[in-house]
Amino acid sequence: MVIDNATPAAADTANGSDAAVVIDGLEKHFGDVRALRGFSTDIRYGRLTGLVGPDGAGKTTLMRIMTGLLVPDGGSVTLAGFDVVQDNDAIHVASGYMPQRFGLYEDLSVMENMRLYAHLRSMDAERNKDLFAELLDFTRLGPFTKRLAGKLSGGMKQKLGLACALMARPKVLLLDEPGVGVDPVSRQDLWRMVQALTDEGMAVVWATAYLDEAERCESVLLLNEGQLLYDGPPQELTATLEGRSFRLEDVGAERRAVLTEALDLPSVSDGVIQGAGVRIVLRADAQAEQVQALADREQVQLAAVPARLEDAFIDLLGGGPGGTSTLAERLPQIELGSDIAVSCRNLTKRFGEFIATDNVSFEVQKGEIFGLLGPNGAGKSTTFKMLCGLLKPTEGEAHVVGHDLRRATGAAKSQLGYMAQKFSLYGLLSVRQNLDFSAGVYGLEGSTRRDRINEMIETFDLGDWLSATPDSLPLGLKQRLALACALMHRPPVLFLDEPTSGVDPITRREFWTHINGLARKGVTIMVTTHFMDEAEYCDRVAMMHRAQLIALDTPDALKREAVREDRPDPTMEDAFIHLVESADLADEIQSEAAA
Repeated sequence: MVIDNATPAAADTANGSDAAVVIDGLEKHFGDVRALRGFSTDIRYGRLTGLVGPDGAGKTTLMRIMTGLLVPDGGSVTLAGFDVVQDNDAIHVASGYMPQRFGLYEDLSVMENMRLYAHLRSMDAERNKDLFAELLDFTRLGPFTKRLAGKLSGGMKQKLGLACALMARPKVLLLDEPGVGVDPVSRQDLWRMVQALTDEGMAVVWATAYLDEAERCESVLLLNEGQLLYDGPPQELTATLEGRSFRLEDVGAERRAVLTEALDLPSVSDGVIQGAGVRIVLRADAQAEQVQALADREQVQLAAVPARLEDAFIDLLGGGPGGTSTLAERLPQIELGSDIAVSCRNLTKRFGEFIATDNVSFEVQKGEIFGLLGPNGAGKSTTFKMLCGLLKPTEGEAHVVGHDLRRATGAAKSQLGYMAQKFSLYGLLSVRQNLDFSAGVYGLEGSTRRDRINEMIETFDLGDWLSATPDSLPLGLKQRLALACALMHRPPVLFLDEPTSGVDPITRREFWTHINGLARKGVTIMVTTHFMDEAEYCDRVAMMHRAQLIALDTPDALKREAVREDRPDPTMEDAFIHLVESADLADEIQSEAAA
């Protein structure tokens, strides 16, 4: 049900015996900020409940109150029958909590982390060997017990966090964005494990910024600015958009321009690129005449398509950010001396005996959006760092805008912008100081420097945060600041290493509005992502696995390779998993033949 905030959110929810968590009139304030406002609901045993909302909606605050780590300012919360304030010790036994950021010790091994967590739970590790074995088997971490946690891939870190959260066999499991930074194959493993837990009767709350994850939950709580906007099955919210979702088919090379035009139509609430087409959502009570006229001008077909939860989410929050990038509008058209902006040949990087990137070759055209995909640990970030001049290749060569990175590293770096996978700005400097420092690093002086800084403050809406430190910012604002610093000098080539990991769909759309606009101005963009819908925006996708390049083609061509009789219209995630499984099978056959 969509919540009427004038009435208690849980008015229609009975306090039955199957309620694992009962929340009534919950309030939490941080100074003048009301993080939670009269929040009420019940969370049931044996059910996977999705907790979704934009950055700053109150998801993590709610999680921490449920685990007894924060004290509410009003209302009450009971978990497994215990009050989170009065029965705090019992809450820590009844609940398992996996925080948003990896909270274990990276300089300890997998087994050492598990033993430490058992000790913190007052459990004797020696007497619980069977439990350890069960958790290692459940998470498939058995072969990696001696590996340091800091050396695990993103997916394996999340599995270790889950194993530790399950140590005391909790009745309620709270997972704060467990899918962030995790590739589709590892995410499937997480879903398999969570489904097994709910089948056994455990209550699991999965906080997420990814709406494809929320769509798989049995119930969804949608928050915005501390208020509960929706409480119920995701299918019921999706049904409110019946007849309002369409796709402009086979738009092809002009899809970015068509998306921009569609998003600026008064009748359109939201839109995204989907393969060679453009998916759009109409506003409530709007007719399709404007979109049909756009389809007629482009001489493409307009087809009705089923609504998705993400469509309903964006619509409920008032629609997306529009299609015009003010940042790109201010940028002059990029002119390069060559049609090839980035190239690498036989690129290889070894760390001792470990091969992180193995004989990789490709070229990226000027103005192309080029995606680099692959499972955690495939070698994407290593390849990126070599192309940015941050790592020296062991073998092979790389060129950026005609500069050989082996000989002209400084000249090449001045032609590119780089946004790192992990937020890499200076936590001791304020937002304004970070912007000023980045402008200085790229050699901007005088009025140009002032104008560019002001441009970034206005474009990314940073004005209210200039005196704040980056560490105090919500994730979406951190990413905006990082992108602003990377673009300060208007580079012709932009490297984005998982730029939208963990941010909400509206912020993600804002980023891609800028990315699409920059590409139309001739900026070459290389991007890594674990969010498969984002791969649809790419002109071409290179797929890496086990340090090697295993596929390179358009998103639609890669999806065609994953077509099966029971899967006639595969998603990009289907294509990702198909490519990884096919590569693994080929390796097995080759190994057997060699033996």
